[in-house]
Amino acid sequence: MTGGRRTSRTLAVFTALALTTVMAGCSGSSLNDDATAGSSGPIKVGLLLPQSGPYKSIGDDLARGWQLYLDTHDGKLGGRTVTITTVDEAEGKQSAINGVKKLLDKDQVMVLAGTGTADAVESIKSLVTERKVPFVGTGGRPSTLDDLTYIWHTSWLSRETGQAVADHVRATINGPVYVIGPDYQGGYDQIGGFVDAYTAAGGKLANDDGKPAWTPWTPPTTNFLPYLNKIADSDAKAVYCFYAGTSAVEFVKQYAQAGLHTKIPLYGAGFLTEGTVLGAQGAAADGIRTVLNYAANLDSPVNRVFAPAYQQKYQSAPNIYNVTGYDAALVLDRAIAAAGRNVTRESLNAAIAALGAIDSPRGSWRFGANHSPIQPWYLREVGNDGRARANVVVQNLTTLGS
Repeated sequence: MTGGRRTSRTLAVFTALALTTVMAGCSGSSLNDDATAGSSGPIKVGLLLPQSGPYKSIGDDLARGWQLYLDTHDGKLGGRTVTITTVDEAEGKQSAINGVKKLLDKDQVMVLAGTGTADAVESIKSLVTERKVPFVGTGGRPSTLDDLTYIWHTSWLSRETGQAVADHVRATINGPVYVIGPDYQGGYDQIGGFVDAYTAAGGKLANDDGKPAWTPWTPPTTNFLPYLNKIADSDAKAVYCFYAGTSAVEFVKQYAQAGLHTKIPLYGAGFLTEGTVLGAQGAAADGIRTVLNYAANLDSPVNRVFAPAYQQKYQSAPNIYNVTGYDAALVLDRAIAAAGRNVTRESLNAAIAALGAIDSPRGSWRFGANHSPIQPWYLREVGNDGRARANVVVQNLTTLGS
């Protein structure tokens, strides 16, 4: 951040909000599968983020949130110097595996953080478990994980997003809903969470076969017109979708170009209009209602400091990716401070488990039994917040997490 009285006050408040117990001690050692860092040595952190591909903008936002936390805490975590190495998640499968192998074998990191997609988490889960390395995820969590011992998320379970808004859509929309999403694990979970909860509440799908429509993911769909024509020909009273990154931009713009935005209300998982994609969508996004666990206008004690600080540093409103990246650094800050004089992977993982309440920009949350946040979910609508086009909170929907 730049200098000046206002920035100094902001940094002071951020520092006061953080729990940063400084650990003193003696010499460091190299890291291996038992990964120990002496009390005076740096903590090696590996970040896995999408730096290319359709989710690059998400990776950029995650990195900004992470960096903002470091910038407001003297570049340290738990009072310790950190060495951070970042690798590209890319499409989230083999590239994610290769990146994590490099972080563990060459860079010898003690802890992993990041990811933007559920596919990446699905791909690296065996490495994380076999090597017993703590992993603090910042994006989608797939429903396919069976061993969560070393896997934590500051974000969400992928099925929760749609689940959180299903009852509202059922109560608000008088008629069937057309459901559509991308053909990969994250899409299955995001869409499945909505469909299961919506149909359990008595809702009906407008899709001609009574099942969600899946758009190709490898490579991602760029021409949605054939699917939009099917929506127009259906008896849908609303549409629910899950898209993010460049796919979200194309879907929203083409939905408006097809004239559907004035005829059939569009609902979606919050990623549809989250972050930099909203600027690219422009007026095509106006009126879209989404569900997510954060909005920049959320009134929480930490957000009243975080949002202006982020705006000042990056000249844009913060989004959920900034928050989960920020919270990943916050979790590690507190856990490293609590892990003991000679931090190991085991002591760090145990410290994460014992953290209790996390004071986040989205409000206070804590890890549940599934190692993901117990947190509120909000209905948002794209409109003008008095300064610019934004996702504005309409109402609190529910609290999920276990």
